[in-house]
Amino acid sequence: MRAAIVHRGPDEGSTDAFGRCVLGHQRLKVIDLHRGYQPVTDESGEIAAVFNGEIYNFEDLRAELRGHEVRGTGDTAILPHLFEERGARFVERMHGMFALALWDGRRERLVLARDRLGKKPLLWTRLRDGTFAFASELKALLRLPEISREIDLAAIDAYLALQYVPGDRTALHGIRKVPPGHVLVVEGEREILEPYWSLEPAAPSASDEEWLERVRATVAEAVRKRLVADVPLGALLAGGIDSSIVVALMAQASTQPVRTFTVGFADERYDERRYARAVAERYSTLHEELELVEDVAETLPRLAAAYDEPLGDEAALPTFLIAEQARRHVTVALAGDGGDEAFAGYERYIAHRLAQRVPIGAARTAATAVRLLPAAQREPRSTLFRAARFLDVAAAPADERYTRLMEVFPVELRRRLWLDASRASPVSLVPPREGLAGLQLLDAGSYLPGDLLFKADIASMAHSLELRSPFLDHEVMALGVALPDRLKTRRREGKVALRRAFAADLPADVAGRGKTGFGVPLGRWFREDLNTLAHDALSADRGWFRRETVQQLLREHESGRADHGHRLWCLLMLELWVREHVETPALVATA
Repeated sequence: MRAAIVHRGPDEGSTDAFGRCVLGHQRLKVIDLHRGYQPVTDESGEIAAVFNGEIYNFEDLRAELRGHEVRGTGDTAILPHLFEERGARFVERMHGMFALALWDGRRERLVLARDRLGKKPLLWTRLRDGTFAFASELKALLRLPEISREIDLAAIDAYLALQYVPGDRTALHGIRKVPPGHVLVVEGEREILEPYWSLEPAAPSASDEEWLERVRATVAEAVRKRLVADVPLGALLAGGIDSSIVVALMAQASTQPVRTFTVGFADERYDERRYARAVAERYSTLHEELELVEDVAETLPRLAAAYDEPLGDEAALPTFLIAEQARRHVTVALAGDGGDEAFAGYERYIAHRLAQRVPIGAARTAATAVRLLPAAQREPRSTLFRAARFLDVAAAPADERYTRLMEVFPVELRRRLWLDASRASPVSLVPPREGLAGLQLLDAGSYLPGDLLFKADIASMAHSLELRSPFLDHEVMALGVALPDRLKTRRREGKVALRRAFAADLPADVAGRGKTGFGVPLGRWFREDLNTLAHDALSADRGWFRRETVQQLLREHESGRADHGHRLWCLLMLELWVREHVETPALVATA
């Protein structure tokens, strides 16, 4: 199991037994390089812990542990002692990103916990003989010969709808995720799951100027806390305002030039390097650029090997490659992930709000007319394509609108795709409250952990790179959700508070930009670079999908009648996942 995730911690590994509990760990050395052995124990040796991640307030917590003998100078060593002081809810005092396991030998119970937003993964299962097993990645659990590899087709249907497997499920029956912000206590045959945190707005009303000052101070403090490391540190710079703000604050807080890394394409429609370069020049960073010129078809098997669950987010590929580039120079990198959820940066937030103002009848009529225009079907970045999608959303019932914005394969198309049409189940994404805060809370509990954080963690840790995201600080998130709507969106612009708070820190052409990210030219790839691989992989007959529906998607895409690039990517990554992780037999280590 350790060998399967050695990439997460190539510097040091260990396996230790504590009675009938066996804990294994792979360490990436970041803090306290010479005394960070895991598992760590209390003075008696009866409480032991293994840990993945970083606790940013560990020095404050250490200072509170009076009368305890805490070994080393890092964060992990405080865990058994915090548990002694506070019990299973000791994680409430921890600020950071983490997945941890703690064995209480006195009561013979295992405590698993995951950070508030789900930045670090943690999976678990019960084997046929009753053994409880857990790991940071599915790869490790799949090394167990007794593990079931039965695919959960209901989870696959949800994946087709959303491009990720939502909630605490995985793509395999019987394997679960510990949800973000939860503690799972295992005692004998019982599993007790309890939440210890939920995202709620956390700030009293204020004037706009006071709100902006809070935003600036809270984000700056989140960046500052993430600069602590005993190894080289840099930043992933995507060219949008989120990562640009992170780099600006890093430069202002550092005495040495910041190392920055970005990825681009020869296709200028998807290339962000000029904006990243402007930020790098302004702050005199040591800047590295990577142009994605690799053979994509040859790179995809490496991506599929890294992602042990199906993920249809195409940004995984450039994220994977830029993490590989950055790791050649640094061990830790800061990124702008979470800015859109924290400060309402998604175009779909604006679209959802506007859709509520359009009469459903008028929207249906207009949607029918716009869909007849060729560009509305085949150019995802065109105004007509976006208009058609918006009108489809406005024409939907109010409780279905956000689902329509998020769906990759709508339920009608999934019914045509599945051989057994009954497998297609409607997906319901209903905001828990009115206004933009409801959309932010919905994304923070679904899309963020299910897609973005999984994508970022696997892409970075595949190359032994620790990724830190200041906008995912839970205090930043709570502040962003609490902002009044007028400081979230204005007309067609999102992240109003963030733009205003940091306008003076960014080049003008960067500060005024809309939503960006590591986009890829999927439309062209499936007509050229990925065409042969797609035809080979998607011709596999697993008894799930109608061959004629898959072939129709390929034909319509190749002819230019429609752009199904995103859907084809989801199908392709699903097939590569099955080949790489389900059909490959468990590898049993020998002495």
